[in-house]
Amino acid sequence: MIGIWALGAYLAAILLWTTLFKRSVGEAMIIGFLVVLPFTGAAAAQVGWSSLYSAVTDEIVYATMAFVFMGYLLDKTGVLDKLIDLLNSLIGGVKGGPAWVSTVASAGLGGVVHNQAAIAATVGSVTIPWMEKSKLDKPSAATLVAGNAGMGITFPFSASMFVLVGSATVGPLLNVNDLVLPLLIGGLWCFLHRLIVTWLLVRKSGMAPLDPAHRLAVRTAFGQGWATLLLFVVVAIPLIITSGAIASALSDWTGGDVTKSLSIIVWIPVVLIITGALLGRKSLPRNGRAWWNLLQNSAPRFGVVGITVVFAFAGANALAATGLPKQMTALLGQMNLPLWLLAILIGLIVIAVAAPLSATATMAAVGTVGVATLVAAGVPATTAAVAVLVFSSCEAAVPPGGAPLYVACGIADVNPIKTFSRLLTHYALPLLGIGVLIILGVLPI
Repeated sequence: MIGIWALGAYLAAILLWTTLFKRSVGEAMIIGFLVVLPFTGAAAAQVGWSSLYSAVTDEIVYATMAFVFMGYLLDKTGVLDKLIDLLNSLIGGVKGGPAWVSTVASAGLGGVVHNQAAIAATVGSVTIPWMEKSKLDKPSAATLVAGNAGMGITFPFSASMFVLVGSATVGPLLNVNDLVLPLLIGGLWCFLHRLIVTWLLVRKSGMAPLDPAHRLAVRTAFGQGWATLLLFVVVAIPLIITSGAIASALSDWTGGDVTKSLSIIVWIPVVLIITGALLGRKSLPRNGRAWWNLLQNSAPRFGVVGITVVFAFAGANALAATGLPKQMTALLGQMNLPLWLLAILIGLIVIAVAAPLSATATMAAVGTVGVATLVAAGVPATTAAVAVLVFSSCEAAVPPGGAPLYVACGIADVNPIKTFSRLLTHYALPLLGIGVLIILGVLPI
């Protein structure tokens, strides 16, 4: 049970460092990573190095940094100002308009992209600055975007879904085609929850409909900022290329798998940076010294986010080396509890594991045995699978959180620790409740 003890020590170290000692989350992630290493025994040094190396070379780390710079560049060149003026001219008269757009757009992308970090980046790059301009504080804006990103897991056909139904444990119990409609309905329950959270945040915030005197006329705003709509067009390019019939055609033509060769999480910020530079070219530096100053001024944004995401990944890698997945499987398999208590316990375990790991890794670690345990307790396989996927969608909602949180906080230029309490109360706990109610049959799927 070394892995389970390691997970407890890891989470305790992070929570104590950030709450009791009031230190930064970046420091906490380093401490948590170091706390796990002794649990790996004599191989601690080797595990530490390989875990850190794997984290530093992970594409999501680079993508996160690219998203941070993308937000800075779009802001400094005035591209976002023109886009926000255009959007405000259209729906700025609705209270909380940017927040509603953020939530609905996240749900729409969640049904297509299924990558939480990509959803947070695509939606957040536009709606976070827009929400700030509409007087929603930065932590709330980042919380909303990170929390909404979880809908990429609760709609078909996410990688987590395929990991679950493709496993040796769940495969014999469940056909993927049988899961599609129940998961869609489960995703809609989660979407309803997001709409309620959005309503609460808008109601409690200082957001208000913009006075007509402070909004440009639609014709004027469109004339000044129509080109900024290209940001949405170029974002669609990597998404279209890696999904559906086009992905299949390109894969056949190239003889490889385009979805694996072309990473949308890497290419979305790249195309946005290029497009933003073209749109804001008149505001870009004209000489080397000015470019150096621009890069220097962007550096503070990378500090906390960069350290946090690197050591979050390193900590997850080290936990995997302790044997956590197998040990958690054995622990769940031995449970003999009433269904309601078993549902809560499995939900808490999945959410706890999703805190340091990605949703996909969580499915591999504890999701499959969670489904098998629920089925053994009399729960239909599709119901169990939907509930466990709902639990795992808390990747960004529990400290230390996952990549979507750091992407959102990077765009908002806010310390991730300022979002922890609201993510826990507004997203993690309600999603735990939704999953449990699905298992008990209270929420039909």
